[in-house]
Amino acid sequence: MKSFQNQRFYCRKIKKQVMLGLAYLAVIFGLFWLVWILYTLVMKGIPALSFDLFTQATPAPNEKGGLMNAILGSILMVSVATFIATPIGILAGTYLSEYGRYSYLAKVTRFLNDILLSAPSIIIGLFIYAIYVAQVQHYSGWAGSLALAMLVIPVVVRTTDSMLNLVPNNLREAAAALGCPQWRVITMICYRAARSGIITGVLLSVARISGETAPLLFTALSNQFTSWDMNGPMANLPVVIYQYAASPFEDWNNLAWAGATLITLFVLSLNVLTRVYFNKHK
Repeated sequence: MKSFQNQRFYCRKIKKQVMLGLAYLAVIFGLFWLVWILYTLVMKGIPALSFDLFTQATPAPNEKGGLMNAILGSILMVSVATFIATPIGILAGTYLSEYGRYSYLAKVTRFLNDILLSAPSIIIGLFIYAIYVAQVQHYSGWAGSLALAMLVIPVVVRTTDSMLNLVPNNLREAAAALGCPQWRVITMICYRAARSGIITGVLLSVARISGETAPLLFTALSNQFTSWDMNGPMANLPVVIYQYAASPFEDWNNLAWAGATLITLFVLSLNVLTRVYFNKHK
């Protein structure tokens, strides 16, 4: 009997070691490609960074220039998209978690939100093109912002819903017992408890739309000149990177690597600063 138990023990131990080994191999495999991508980006992108990159507009072939207009356009469209989508996403997520958690409407909304969350970004771009660009008959920064906002909303909705569901019901019940109305319980207790998770969701959505190219090709397109006019075609980093990376001109290729480096450094810095801030204010 003891020998049989020992055999089962060693068999389980061997299986455990094998599965751990496979898990470690999977982690190493994933990290290998991540490190390779970052290494290539740093080696080719960092040397291309310069002061002119932030002070000059995109140049003609074989001329000196930078990415100032593309950087400005990306900042404007991402900011407008985040400003539009964040309140909508938070309010929708609040309804799903606090008001209609088990209702039929909430189930349908979650299902549709999951579909929108996994929808290819090019489909969103075509949708905005059909309902806005084709109607006004010109590309614009507003159309690009709407397309990016459509990508932000489902991420913020899902994150807000999930984070608010993690808040213990005891906190809600204690506040209700003291006579607090539901809206005050949500704003003063639930939002504060779920604040870090909600903001993380917003930042994840910002990181996602910062590098989206497909929806902007159908909405904002691009502009060779520096422009603050959101009602006309507007340059942006993802489209410029796409155009310059595929070009036969070496100076444009270098600008594409520099733009990709800027987006990567922005996303990494945003995530690091957010984690440091919330670790200090726990």
